[in-house]
Amino acid sequence: MEYPVLSHHGGTRGVTGSCHQLHLDPSTSLLIDCGLEQGSDAAPGAASAPLGFDVQGIQALVITHVHLDHVGRIPALLAAGCRGPILCSEPSAQLLPLVLEDAYKLSISSEPAHVARYLKFIRDLVVPVPFEQWHTLVERPGLSCRIRLQRAGHLLGSAYVECDVRHEQANTRYVFSGDLGSGGNPLLRPLQPPERADVLVLESTYGDRLHPPAGDREQRLEAAIDRALADQGTLLIPAFSLGRTQELLYELEGILHRKDLLNKAGPAPDGDPLDWSQLPIILDSPLAQRITCVYRELHDYWNAEARARLAEGRDPLGFSQLISVDTHARHQQVVNYLKSTGRPAIVIAGNGMCSGGRIVNYLKAMLGDSRHEVMFVGYQAKGTPGAVLQASEGAEGFVQIDLDGRMYEVRAKVVTLPGYSGHADQAELVAFASPDRGGAGRVVLVHGDNNAKMALGKAIEEKIKQQGRSIKVFIP
Repeated sequence: MEYPVLSHHGGTRGVTGSCHQLHLDPSTSLLIDCGLEQGSDAAPGAASAPLGFDVQGIQALVITHVHLDHVGRIPALLAAGCRGPILCSEPSAQLLPLVLEDAYKLSISSEPAHVARYLKFIRDLVVPVPFEQWHTLVERPGLSCRIRLQRAGHLLGSAYVECDVRHEQANTRYVFSGDLGSGGNPLLRPLQPPERADVLVLESTYGDRLHPPAGDREQRLEAAIDRALADQGTLLIPAFSLGRTQELLYELEGILHRKDLLNKAGPAPDGDPLDWSQLPIILDSPLAQRITCVYRELHDYWNAEARARLAEGRDPLGFSQLISVDTHARHQQVVNYLKSTGRPAIVIAGNGMCSGGRIVNYLKAMLGDSRHEVMFVGYQAKGTPGAVLQASEGAEGFVQIDLDGRMYEVRAKVVTLPGYSGHADQAELVAFASPDRGGAGRVVLVHGDNNAKMALGKAIEEKIKQQGRSIKVFIP
């Protein structure tokens, strides 16, 4: 067998479970991500299943970002005996323990002593790596390997990984994309394509489609809130704790700030249907609150526009109208209060697909009242309550949804707000794989369904052909 060689332990059957092993020689390898298969990709018992591959010789685990479909199998990796360092960006090093702690409590044990021991174990293994700097992993006669993390624009700390491998006399650069962000994230710096990639392992989540323009996303959010609150109801936004929630808070702060300036300048010509300065923004997710606190601390990693807000004395993720709900008792009080009083509010709660978490209690309490509205800003996996509810958008007549084994009538309005995808679309993926100054020699498509992979592969081949070059696209 010729080395280096790739093997894939996830991320090939669908859009979750990314886990790729780069074998440098028969006894030395590198693992890129160790994610959990979720939703329809997952086999029964996937969360507690053994790892399924040999960990001997793994020098390090390199993490692209801290979503569970990229890090959720770390407990199984440790249980299998892997003790190599966990390399990730500096923001990811702070976010990873929060995400793994939450998952550990839900799937393994909530015993405080067990959780504390597990988190210490994780923190002792994590090695923060600065962006844009080479880090040597292996250096011996005839073999060397170094990595470099570059910003991926997917969420705070997300990276794509460049691996420079020298084996005997050959030098090969592998690039692992992780999840690449679209250009619309208001907090993050944009990604730049790799300067070189002999082999590119590329995600293909949206490889068969284009996103709508994101330029007026905040305006669409404001208009949707105006419509929803004109009925003096609550706007419910199911959102994922990491990434999407922080984007929403940032844009809501921008809307509130602009409304405040308009009010100081005098009433709007047509008047506002609501006094926005009295509108509570309720964040009802303990994990999202903890992650938001870390986001605030890591403002040096924000883009220039976001940092400029801080320089103006604003707090985009901690503004005065933001109310955080911590305990379950307080959560239930808020649900009952909003249900009984009808006071206008915006509630952001997890989980994002309505398959669990505190959003479910809000839905149970409010779906039957037409004054309220449910707004989806993220992907809803097939078969989840979120997907069922989203499919009812615009439906007429009697509609019901099953929540925890009981049917609830849907009278609340349901709307989907486009433009909030955290993944690059086909055009952005093609641009990443084939920048004008050069591109990959070979592309391996992962992290997508078959239609997306096939469509993306054809689009990349066509782009490379227009550049007068050829490329090999593989689908494992």
